[in-house]
Parts: sequence; C-alpha cells; structure tokens
Amino acid sequence: MKAKFFFFLISLLSFCYVNAQNKLLTTEDVVINSYSSLAPQNLKQLNWIANTENFYFITNDADQALVVGSLYNTKVDTLIRLSELLTQLQNYGIKNLSNFPLINWVNSENFTFFTNNKLFSYNVPLKKMRLINQVDENTGDISLSPNKKFIAFTKGNNLFVALSEKNTVQISHDTISDIVNGQAVHRNEFGINSGIFWSPNSNYVAYYRMDQTMVTNYPIVDISSTPAKLHNIKYPMAGQASHHVTIGIYNIKTNETTWLKTGEPLDQYLTCVTWSPDEKYIFVAHLNRDQNHLQLKKYDISSGEPIQILFEEKNDKYVEPLNPLYFRPNHPSEFIWISRRDGYNHLYLYDINGTLIKQVTSGNWEVLDFEGYDSTGNYVYYYSTEISPIERHFYRINLINGQKINLTKEEGIHSVSVSYNGKYFIDNFNNIHTPRVINIIDESGNTLRNLLTSENPLKDYKLGRIRIFKIKNDEGTELYCRMIYPVDFDSTKKYPVIVYVYGGPHAQLVTDSWGYGRYSLWFQQMAEHGYVIFTLDNRGSSNRGLAFEQATFRRLGTIEVKDQMTGIAYLKTLPYIDTTKFGVFGWSFGGFMATSLMLRTNNTFKVGVGGGAVIDWKYYEVMYTERYMDTPQQNPEGYKESSLLNYVQNLKGKLLLVHGTSDSTVVWQHTLEFAKKCADLNIPLDYFPYPGQPHGVTGPDAVHLYNKITNYFLDNL
Repeated sequence: MKAKFFFFLISLLSFCYVNAQNKLLTTEDVVINSYSSLAPQNLKQLNWIANTENFYFITNDADQALVVGSLYNTKVDTLIRLSELLTQLQNYGIKNLSNFPLINWVNSENFTFFTNNKLFSYNVPLKKMRLINQVDENTGDISLSPNKKFIAFTKGNNLFVALSEKNTVQISHDTISDIVNGQAVHRNEFGINSGIFWSPNSNYVAYYRMDQTMVTNYPIVDISSTPAKLHNIKYPMAGQASHHVTIGIYNIKTNETTWLKTGEPLDQYLTCVTWSPDEKYIFVAHLNRDQNHLQLKKYDISSGEPIQILFEEKNDKYVEPLNPLYFRPNHPSEFIWISRRDGYNHLYLYDINGTLIKQVTSGNWEVLDFEGYDSTGNYVYYYSTEISPIERHFYRINLINGQKINLTKEEGIHSVSVSYNGKYFIDNFNNIHTPRVINIIDESGNTLRNLLTSENPLKDYKLGRIRIFKIKNDEGTELYCRMIYPVDFDSTKKYPVIVYVYGGPHAQLVTDSWGYGRYSLWFQQMAEHGYVIFTLDNRGSSNRGLAFEQATFRRLGTIEVKDQMTGIAYLKTLPYIDTTKFGVFGWSFGGFMATSLMLRTNNTFKVGVGGGAVIDWKYYEVMYTERYMDTPQQNPEGYKESSLLNYVQNLKGKLLLVHGTSDSTVVWQHTLEFAKKCADLNIPLDYFPYPGQPHGVTGPDAVHLYNKITNYFLDNL
C-alpha cells in the first residue's frame, strides 16, 4: 500500500524528554501546527549548486530569498528575492506567488523553475528571466525532459508534449475515457509513481497506456450537489479482472510511436522501465499476476521487439520489484539492480547482456535506498540498516575493491546530498534526542561546517518520556517497541494504555528519530491525559528482511495479532500498567489491525478506534492483496481467517470506526459491511463517516476527527 495505504503514517515517531515545561497540546496544535510551528526548523530546498562546491537554500523570512553559501565563508549571499522574481514574472501575466518555486540548477549560473504552467530559466549573473516552454491549463502529470526544454503532460486521458511555448503535439488519441495514457499504472504499486519516461538525450518519451475497460466500475457518491451525483472509478478487487498495460515509445523527431511487444498474459505487471544510456534499448521488468516470477527484458526501441531476457527471479511467495536499473557513469554497459533474492535488499552489478558481475552489498541488513554514483562511476552511494534496523545511515562503496565507509557518524536517521565532485556532503539528520542538525561533512564523515541546529519546537510543552527497546516473541524473533510515558509519570500509579498500530508491509513505526506530525503530537497529547502510548513493529512490517516480512503471507492479520499480543504480555508484567484498560488505534492497515485486536484477542482491549479500515481483503485491490494473500479463489481459507466479518460476534468492548465516504484506496464498503453485520447481530458499534473525504481526513474535518478520537478514549478508557 506504500504511499496510498499509509497516507496517515507521517513521522509517527518520538520525542525527547523535556523537564519543567507547562504548556499543554491542543487539538489545533496536533492538526494544524504539527507540520509548521511545532515542527523542527529546516532549510528549504537545501542542496548543492550544479558543478560547484557551493550550496543554496530558500530563507524563511516574509520576502523569501534564494541564497548561496560556500565551504569557505560563514556568510551567505542573496541571489534573488521572491518579490524580485515576481516583478519579472508579472511580464508573463503571473501576479501572485506565495512561495519560492522549486528550482533546478542547470549549471553554475542558470536555474529553471515551473510555475503557473510555465517553465522559466533564470540567469543569475544577468538577473534575467526567459520563458522556455508552457503547457495547457488543467493538465495532469507533468514531466520535464532531461535537456530542460520539453514538457510531457497529460490532459484528460491522453498524453501531450510541449516542444516549445507555441508547439504542442498530441501523442496519444484515445477517445474512450477508460483508456489512459501517460499516467501511473498498477495503482502505484511496484515502485511506480509516473507514467512518463524520457530518454537520456530527450529524443524519445516512453509512456504507459492502461486499458481499464475490463475493470469493474466502483461507485463513489458525491453528496455536495442536489441530488447527489455518482462518480465511478475503476477499482480491480482481489481475484477480479485487472487492467491491461502496454508501453509506447514516441519519437520526438519523426512524430511516430512504436509499441513494445510485451505479449501475454495481458494482466501482467510492467515496471522498472529504464532507458539504456545510448537510447537504443529500453528495459522492462515483467511480473506475472501471481507476483512470484519476474523477467527483466531488453527491447529494441526501433522495432519494439524483445531482444533478450537478462535474468529471472522467482520466489515461492512473491517477488516485488521496486526500482529501475541504475546505469553506471563512464561504463554504459553496466548497471545496478536492487533485489531481495538472498533474503535482504541488496545491490547487484550487471552488464547489459544480463551477466552478473558481482553482488555489491551483502549481509543480514537492508539497503534502504540507492543514491547514485560519483562522477567516475567507481563509487556507489546508498542508505542502509547495517548499524541498526531502526537507523538510516549513508554509505559509499567502491565497486572495484568493495571498500566501503559509513559517512554518517551520529545515531539516527540521515538524509544526505552529494556535491558534484563527491568530496562534500550535506548531512541532515535527527534522532530521538535531536530535532534536526544539518552539517557539511567530508569524505571521511568529519563535520566541516554546521548549517543548522534546530531548537526543540516543543520546549515549552509538557511531554512524556520516550523509550525504545526490544522484546522477543515465542519464536525468539526480536520486535522493536516504543513507549511514551504519561506526563508526570509516577511508577506507583496505574495507567491505561493506548496501543498505536500499523503492522503492514512497507511501514516501520519504531525508529530512532525525532517525531513530529499529527500522530506524534497526538501521542503526546494523550500522554498529557495520563495514558501510556505503546507501539510495536510486528512481523510483516518493513526493513527487517524478507523472512520477517513474508511471515504473514496468505494469513494477513493472524501473525501480526500474535506479535502484538507479545507486546501486551510484556506490558502486563509492568507494575504501573492498568491491565484492565487497554485501548488500540490505527488507520488503514492499522485500522484493520485495531479492529482485529478488538475481535481476535479474547476481549483484551476495552476500547478501539479504526480509521479507513480494511475489513475483508476480498474488497481490496488486486496488486497489493494478491501479493500478500493470493486470490480468494487460490486461498479461500486465508481470506476467511482474515475477514473481520467472521468475528463481529466477539465484539464486547467499545469500537469506533471512521471512514471517508470518497475513499478510493480502502473503499467505504469495508466498514459499511461491518456496520451491517453489527446490525444483523445486534452488536453495538460507534460509527462516523466523513462525507467527501478520501483515505485521509483533511481540512476542518481533521480537527473534528482528532477531537472525536481523543474524546472516545477519554470517555471510555
């Protein structure tokens, strides 16, 4: 479910303990201020200027400024202010600009930016702006070519390319609304976040074409008009017909499209689309619908014919490709492939004919992200969990001799930007005790200059103490836990517990990081009300290796509940826990888990809140569900075991379900079916729909939501 299925899983982590503070958090703090005034300070758009050892960022003052700094001077110079930029933009009919646009340095003197559907270039020495290109209004996906001149974009269900401000070409011409071009496919699974793929020299643009005509319509009702209106979406549920995807290659010079002959079955998954550096070939990972057999194929772009299967990967449970091929600079016939074939996510160096040159990284830890090469192509940068599963560190490894170095010394979560020459790095890190520190470091990880040390944004508030620790389940597997103690904690008293849970793939809640955002502040708000807040990452969650994740295969909910109960057993050993007062809260997969814990643990939990909850996996989408559960036809017992409709009669405590009525991720049908079953069995249920809201509740309704959740625990636990 990734970005979709944990829309609400933003910065769910922890706070340092602050003494002698008196302010208490309000719901407005939790919902409105959690990402602004109560978030750690930061430097907007901080990065290196192309081909230099200078860095830049956008200031936070009223008249924002683009400033530049260097390693050798503690001062920064202002290049241009927002007001100056707007003065020039007014010549192009742009009268308002509230924030500095996202900029992209082309070289040391010129940057581009996109605003109001127009692409501009700005020359810093001359202080002059020019319009490069523009796109139509009401466009969808927008993709800028590598040469920073062309813009591919979607409008309606078709793909266009703007070659200049006065020359736009329509690439696709589908008239059926259920056939879409240039958009992300396969519901954004398999690492897919775009449907447009420019070739390295901007001579071609590859794009997805998705035929959804065979997919069942799913009704979303819009009640904002009288009468209400029906809006159908295409939603392929587990075991049902899925869409068909093909890939076109548009030639900018000839205005012709070649289609890759991707073959059958038509409901296969096509991902990891990557151009060869010479633009002669394109690579596509083919994944069968069972998601247990991957083939990486090379295609000739002139004919669309497949030339070769470079390699295959199989797994008795599932294979999940998430990354493109990363070609090596100065070695155009070699690339990095990322795979979990040995049980952990690692880097593999291949040649363009499919020969494995070497496994670059190995060990019982995960590569989290590939961050590119140095300019020579001899060094690779990546993040990993090698030090600890709850930390994120930045490494450089030599592809020739295998020597590697951890460039990040401090404990916690690091985000690093590399200078053009690979000699200097901007390290932005935080941990449980540190809101944010930004340093410039050298090739040995030594700090050369501090750019920012954020003060504690919660220094005036009373906060609960935080502890991160490990416990073992019955099989001896270590499970990471986080506990936030009540404010003014007294070990001689008894406290109720709220368990916050997610528990699904692609999510990790317990990390050594500074927590901010709505959930984290809500945890602290409940700690102010005298609750212990407990979180455990069960088997099935991220960054612990394939066996840890696949333990839940075909039985979603069962193993996760068992591990969560390991946490409850631990809590019951603590003298300050009121073992008659356990509550649980989760959203999305976490809503499924919260409801599961209310129904499948012999009434261990007195109170629960489930938001946007999956109730029965047969109502969830094909790609995600079939990866972890197979189809309902293949695994009827697993679907029966995981369906919460089969446990409604067990509900004895107080359960509140909330759901956005326009949720296109976990459709409203899930919790409506649960409410209907409760009515049929005369089981009390508290239920609140948020009309018009998607998978995450936003806007003024979010204040209402958090007040409701808070009061539900205060009134019942």
